[in-house]
Amino acid sequence: MSTAVLRKTPEIVMRNGRPAAVILDIADYEEMLERLDDADDLKILRSMRKKGLKFRSLDDFLTEYRPRASSLP
Repeated sequence: MSTAVLRKTPEIVMRNGRPAAVILDIADYEEMLERLDDADDLKILRSMRKKGLKFRSLDDFLTEYRPRASSLP
């Protein structure tokens, strides 16, 4: 049986005559979370693309990020 057939319509929980919560099928909820995460990733990517790219050599990177013996416990 297809998952689309098993999915239920979201139920709205009312409090004092106003919508207060929604009960969703777990698959719908997980899909919604994944889409929100993807949207956040796209937002970050767009902001990164607006900034200029900065390249440096591997040697420069390793010199800057190599742990120092004095910083080790």
